[in-house]
Amino acid sequence: MSTISVETTTVHLELNATVPDFEAQTTAGAIRLSEWERSKWVILFSHPADFTPVCTTELIEFAKRQNEFKQKNVALLGCSVDSIYSHIAWLRNIEDKFNVKIDFPVIADLDQKISRLYGMIHESTSNTSTARCVFFIDPKRILRAMIYYPMNVGRNFDEIMRVVDALQMADTNKVACPANWTFGKDVIIPAPVTMSDAQLRADGKDYQVTDWYFAMKKLPETHLSKGD
Repeated sequence: MSTISVETTTVHLELNATVPDFEAQTTAGAIRLSEWERSKWVILFSHPADFTPVCTTELIEFAKRQNEFKQKNVALLGCSVDSIYSHIAWLRNIEDKFNVKIDFPVIADLDQKISRLYGMIHESTSNTSTARCVFFIDPKRILRAMIYYPMNVGRNFDEIMRVVDALQMADTNKVACPANWTFGKDVIIPAPVTMSDAQLRADGKDYQVTDWYFAMKKLPETHLSKGD
């Protein structure tokens, strides 16, 4: 995939579409998204600025949960418009003051190309700082979900984990996840699309059938593996 050239316009990202490729300088060296951690899911997230309190709590939380992300086959990739030197100083400060080591790379996006490519900068809020964006990208580099938070509200990491679990569960088992679903709970069976199948579903005993279009089931333990 060729790198997309972007000036100052913001690209509109679409769910279930291939994300734009890019090359970037990070705290772990140069990377190209399409070639980086190719067999893994990627959570690309932005933070407004280095050495800010809310962002510091978020990087600490990402780091503390990094093993859990790894178990789900998820690689973390941070991004902001600060310099590589600022990133390095900030990450060293977090390790020194909070005793938390940041092992995942953080992109130095000084020219804002990646931030604008992914719609991280909302000019009604700031002309330079990125919002708190979270992009869930699968191993085929398809955008599967995205969450935006304002600058003064930190992210909910239980929800980030829940979304990862739900996406992987739905992919592996061809099911859907209901409201407030968490790992291990019952899932929704896709609704039938013909009259005959609707009748079979309504009369069936294989699932927990409320009506022909609404049926749930509990997955066996063998279908509950994470990180697929």
